[in-house]
Amino acid sequence: MFSAHPDTRPRITFLSCLALLSALCLISGEVVAEGTAEKYPAHPVKLIVPFPPGGPTDIVARPFAEALSQSLGQPVVIENRGGAGGAIGAAAVAKASADGYTLLLGTVGVISINPALYPKLAYAPERDLESVALLAAAPVALAAHPSLPANTLAELKALAASQSLRFGSAGNGTPGHLTGEMFRSASGISLAHVPYKGSAPAVQDLLGGHLELVFDPLQSVLPHIRAGKLKALGISSAQPAPQLPGVPTFIEAGVKTETTAWWGVFAPAATPDAILDALARHLARARENATVRQLESLGIVLLPEQTRAAQQDFLRAEAVKWGKAVRDSGAGID
Repeated sequence: MFSAHPDTRPRITFLSCLALLSALCLISGEVVAEGTAEKYPAHPVKLIVPFPPGGPTDIVARPFAEALSQSLGQPVVIENRGGAGGAIGAAAVAKASADGYTLLLGTVGVISINPALYPKLAYAPERDLESVALLAAAPVALAAHPSLPANTLAELKALAASQSLRFGSAGNGTPGHLTGEMFRSASGISLAHVPYKGSAPAVQDLLGGHLELVFDPLQSVLPHIRAGKLKALGISSAQPAPQLPGVPTFIEAGVKTETTAWWGVFAPAATPDAILDALARHLARARENATVRQLESLGIVLLPEQTRAAQQDFLRAEAVKWGKAVRDSGAGID
């Protein structure tokens, strides 16, 4: 019977061995790339950070990239590709090969705000990107130059009634900008928005006394607050930040505004589930890395591991919330 098909047995043996190899790799934490015998990752992984170096996203990205590199056993190379509120870097990942070698350090702005902000976006997060893991979150802080004669939100309101005040942000439609707009609406404090191309230049102008206020994620201003170069007037989280004793939340100060910036890793759509699952496992391991844990001292909350379904539910809710914020603020870009 077998003599009529002399190649049947070798083919079955080869396929069986390949299946066994794949199973063993999954057990050991390695993944065989679909359609090949190549283990993933077999070469360096690129992590695109869609903002300039030195900002709050960079602060989260670098320790995670280092820890992920150690876990994967391959270098994770950060490429800063800023522009258009993160849209340029996100579009590059959306168009990349779905092989797990090009990833995005996505943000609330890139994933949940940009679709409402830009009418002609070059990517659609829900269609073109797959959430791998939500990593971290942080409140937005309202920071002021020490020379500003206001140390509370009540004093800020009184000051704004007698002189023009400006707040800087990382750009139109960023969490800092929209938090500032929501704060302005809820408090009745008159503030003029000054958009910058990233957090770093906004903070530098505030440090130099060329600007009165900045709304930005806590980790980008906290070192300067600790050094006495800036002062915090309030934060956007529901609970006070342990890193800022005595600084109230906006709600505690009577301003009904609550927002959170967050960061996560995203891959191109159609990336194989085996690779997505492997990356999620390695990122969960990275959260326990000592360097990553140090982010907590900057006011960053490391998020627990979640199922992909739970991540999708969260992202849909965020799109609704921030889409409304964009519309209410009139921040949409034609």
